[in-house]
Amino acid sequence: MTNRTPQGWWHAPSDANPPTTVAAEAAERLGSLTSRIGIVQTAEGMAVVADGTTTLGPSSSPSDSASPLLATAPPTTPQHLGDATFLSDHGLRYPYMTGAMANGIGSCEIVEAMSQAGMLGSFGAAGLSVERVTQAIDRLQASLRDKPFCINLIHSPNEPSHEAAIANLLLKRGVKHVEASAYLDLTPPIVKYRIAGVHTNSNGRVVSSNRVIAKISRAEVATRFLSPPPERIVNELLQAGSISPEQAELARQLPMCDDMIAEADSGGHTDNRPAITLLPTIIALRNRLQLQFQYPQAPRVGLAGGIATPASVAGAFALGAAFVVTGSINQACVESGSSDAVRKMLAEAGQADIIMAPAADMFEMGVKVQVLKRGTMFAMRGAKLFELYRQFSSWEAIPATERALIEKTLLRTSFEDIWNQTVEFFQRRDPSQLVKAEADSKHKMALVFRWYLGLSSRWANSGDANRQLDYQVWCGPAMGAFNEWSKGSFLEQPKHRRVVTVAKNLLYGACVHMRRIGLEQQCGPLPESWFPDCPFTDDELNLRLT
Repeated sequence: MTNRTPQGWWHAPSDANPPTTVAAEAAERLGSLTSRIGIVQTAEGMAVVADGTTTLGPSSSPSDSASPLLATAPPTTPQHLGDATFLSDHGLRYPYMTGAMANGIGSCEIVEAMSQAGMLGSFGAAGLSVERVTQAIDRLQASLRDKPFCINLIHSPNEPSHEAAIANLLLKRGVKHVEASAYLDLTPPIVKYRIAGVHTNSNGRVVSSNRVIAKISRAEVATRFLSPPPERIVNELLQAGSISPEQAELARQLPMCDDMIAEADSGGHTDNRPAITLLPTIIALRNRLQLQFQYPQAPRVGLAGGIATPASVAGAFALGAAFVVTGSINQACVESGSSDAVRKMLAEAGQADIIMAPAADMFEMGVKVQVLKRGTMFAMRGAKLFELYRQFSSWEAIPATERALIEKTLLRTSFEDIWNQTVEFFQRRDPSQLVKAEADSKHKMALVFRWYLGLSSRWANSGDANRQLDYQVWCGPAMGAFNEWSKGSFLEQPKHRRVVTVAKNLLYGACVHMRRIGLEQQCGPLPESWFPDCPFTDDELNLRLT
């Protein structure tokens, strides 16, 4: 029984099923997301009803068929979550995105599966050559045609020419969605990409056909993406003939991004920010800048980092997220560009089995990434390399015993052998790095150390058994949370983890969770057995989400 005062009366139609306290029947009704449902008081206690009409207020019972109404909830489907304009502007069915994981871990297979299911996938172009990114774009444009997909453009302070080459490729191939990540400041390539798509549509509204989804974790970086393009960079691009005078003028009326991802404690590049404080902060910042600039469409803010269970998805939307973005859990899915060995390691990870380690792309700056600790020594070995880099001016300055140990355990050959491989790589990728290295022995040492840091993720992706202790596996605490949630279900086994199955389960479960919270705020605790227990198979999900 409940001591809550009834809100009014529930009137059942003549053909309606009576109120139920049977667990299976209650779960079926509460799990039917397209139905309006209610909790009523009966002689047996609280019961679940569906359909019917309500009369609110403390008046006496209008009929014998009416039941005291304790709580009610409207239809709650995934399409009701987040910001509806995110779906309409991007041509999506669900407010859900898979973030780019570098070196193709965010694979074409993931992007295709997500797009076909009405969600947005981002290809992990970071760390890949221009040729490899070109191949991915060709495949995605051929397989998806007019369906949306995203390509990652990552800030590369140590390789600015490569960042520019990828941006130019995206423009040349007409890629319309870019996930901009790891930016410390705006650069000419990302500004050029944004402005090159600026125009006035048929309604006279200034828009950009080149959509930028900016992934940030700091307010100062968010401010730059939520503001119009910097005049300094706009003028540089204008003088170089990269944009037209009209585009330069129109760009002043638009922010640098259409959407922003507030990235909390995540795998890979992260500031380990708590989602519960980061997202409200960025939303409030967006609101202030929208008042200042009065854009035709305010940038939307989604959430990434820790998104791995129905409760965390529901929490993101309750905090005001326009959409959610997953990362670590996608690497554990069969479509990812990783290996079966890594998928098994991820499936066994707990929330505490993670650690920070030096980042290959920003090694000299001391930037770190979050990686899997369990089953690999990469973090400890990477930290050793950074310690040596920070302490010594050159490879030759390192004590001989230390050099011998590094060559034996990490390089597995001589320093000069690795340097020769590095020379060959940068002759193709960015010859300016070699010029700098010839003049600066410390930079030469950094490039060799980055050889280890860079290849460690490729060894993991290929499943190189001889290098398992050196696997660099980007991973956040979300992975452990997902494993705990899926324990005992078919999703416990890596071979059953598919990105769309995972995504739909999280969205469906989030709707049920939000419905439960709403009802319990009105009538108090409800039996656990009344709520459907996901995860569900694809066939079951298709029935529940239609």
